[in-house]
Amino acid sequence: MTAPRLTSGLRVSALLRRVNAAGGFATVVTKGDVTAGAIALILRAPGDEPCLMVRTFGAAGHYEWTESARGDAIESWATRARQRDPDLWIVELDIPDAARFIAEMTDA
Repeated sequence: MTAPRLTSGLRVSALLRRVNAAGGFATVVTKGDVTAGAIALILRAPGDEPCLMVRTFGAAGHYEWTESARGDAIESWATRARQRDPDLWIVELDIPDAARFIAEMTDA
């Protein structure tokens, strides 16, 4: 029996709370479908170039995060992605070592 999947809205809400509780800043740039919208994360950390990570279903049969844009290319990527998928969530994380929060979201 397969465990029920968490909704995108619940995943984003939990991520916002975790980042803010850790002293960072997280915000929803664009809100997607609450039930099953895809999620993209813009990672910002002091001294680092921002990068955009997208959660995809990999060839190995599980979800993984891959970098899709960096720096100035993020805005154009987001515009094109939202035109193709209006259900897409885009969430910005401004905290050192944001990858640790991505690791927590990878398991399901």
